[in-house]
Amino acid sequence: MTACPPGRLQAVRRQDTAGHSGTQPVRKRQVRAPLAPQAPRWHPPGIKLYDFFLYTSAAALVFGKLFFPSNDPLTGTLLAFLTYAVGFLARPIGGLVFGHFGDRVGRKKLLVLSLLLMGGSTCAMGILPTYASVGVLAPILLTLLRLVQGFALGGEWGGAVLIVSEHGDDKRRGFWASWPQCGAPGGNLLATAVLAILAATQSDEAFLGWGWRIPFLLSGVLVVIGLWIRLAVSESPAFLLARKHSLAAQNNGATEHAPVVEVFRKSWRAVLITIGSRMAENVSYYVITAFILVYVTTGLSLPKSAGLNAVLIGSAVHFVTIPLWGKLSDRIGRRPVYLFGAIGMAVWSFVFFAMLDTKNSAIIILAATIGLVLHGAMYGPQAAFFSEQFPTRVRYTGLSVGGQLSSIAAGAVAPLIAVALFKEFGSTVPVSLYVVAMCALTVIALLAARETKGESLHTEVLTERGHVSA
Repeated sequence: MTACPPGRLQAVRRQDTAGHSGTQPVRKRQVRAPLAPQAPRWHPPGIKLYDFFLYTSAAALVFGKLFFPSNDPLTGTLLAFLTYAVGFLARPIGGLVFGHFGDRVGRKKLLVLSLLLMGGSTCAMGILPTYASVGVLAPILLTLLRLVQGFALGGEWGGAVLIVSEHGDDKRRGFWASWPQCGAPGGNLLATAVLAILAATQSDEAFLGWGWRIPFLLSGVLVVIGLWIRLAVSESPAFLLARKHSLAAQNNGATEHAPVVEVFRKSWRAVLITIGSRMAENVSYYVITAFILVYVTTGLSLPKSAGLNAVLIGSAVHFVTIPLWGKLSDRIGRRPVYLFGAIGMAVWSFVFFAMLDTKNSAIIILAATIGLVLHGAMYGPQAAFFSEQFPTRVRYTGLSVGGQLSSIAAGAVAPLIAVALFKEFGSTVPVSLYVVAMCALTVIALLAARETKGESLHTEVLTERGHVSA
């Protein structure tokens, strides 16, 4: 660490309880961003999550038959979900790479790159040969493209959340930051809708033969729309201010550590809180939207449209309620809303399967819809809550690393564990207990976190120190 001459000012992040080491500043003053925070220009709500969720639905419905043929349908589905999980393994790597450069060169440039990578890999899936055509090469190519998807999404989520959070004002951040979160139900809604329409208008032979390719090729249209919108979005004012002071401090002889080093040195507690808080949200979402497709077709012997319609209608309601939960978190706090969702989901995990077992289409739709509304109580305030845990200079890295590491422990294995538990015990009770255990972890993490409602992301603290940590 290079010492800084007396009186020289340089940017460091404010110290808080999120695992930051204490420092005793010699002198400090607050600097406001040059532009007052405003309502952010509308940003596409995670538009490329369509690609990721399209793969999830396809893995449950067709990939097992086309790329992993097996005499046992559940075995083929498990193998398809293994390639699904591979995408999650690539997400932390993407989070590290995109987070590092996003904290150095800006949020906007990295969002454009993630869009191109996601869209390109998804379109390529639409022209892949199947196992019947090229044998083992087919699942290998599918897995490689899934890795690219996961790598891109690892940087996509953090960038989309921050470009909105750092543009918005402090009092309404929960509402504004919840809009990128709508990318999950929005992408799932679009992906499921396209698959449902094709499944309803085509025979099973036509759908398996060529119909499944159409949703993947349609991703190219979303790339064009996404580029048009993202190129028009301005860079985050909070990032520009933090970077300005960081560069000035370096010019004065200060040492700047890599963002990932700063995150694990001083924000490790915030990373753990982020991981723990995502466990219930991630696992419950994939049980409700992915495992349901396996259970209603294989376990209940219902047509695939029963599960697709439930996810379709539930996602539409989910899309509407997420911003409402975010807005509520601006009024009563992030933690109370999040805790309500986690505890409610623990209870609903048993009711959910009991309603599915009725084999009544309307009740199945209601089960998925209520489950997704409870999920929204966790997902709505999540973007603002996590953004407020980290200082500006390392916010992209911290948010991406914490969020994507939890995806491996939760979302990547949730469908696999759910299918394996159901196959082993022939009952959904172990699946419900699995969801309850994840909800318990989330409750513990939330109780360990501080309330962040209304905290400013637009203030930088300048102090006399020998290192930079803005």
